[in-house]
Amino acid sequence: MENNKTDRTLLIKGIKTLAFALLSLFLGPIMLSKAFSDKENPLYIPTLIVGCLISAFAVILIFKGIKIIMSSMFKRE
Repeated sequence: MENNKTDRTLLIKGIKTLAFALLSLFLGPIMLSKAFSDKENPLYIPTLIVGCLISAFAVILIFKGIKIIMSSMFKRE
């Protein structure tokens, strides 16, 4: 009989990754809204670029975190 137990270290790593993704999911749109609300600011373009990068990073972290959690539950050997 197979022993299908969840790898706890991988599960915790996946949850930490999703926690950083959640932080990025809030930080990215906040930076984008601040950039769009003040277009005369000299830091408009850098703030807009950083906000876009953080938002894209959040999406990447979500997929990476889900992949890590799935591999901790359904590992293939």
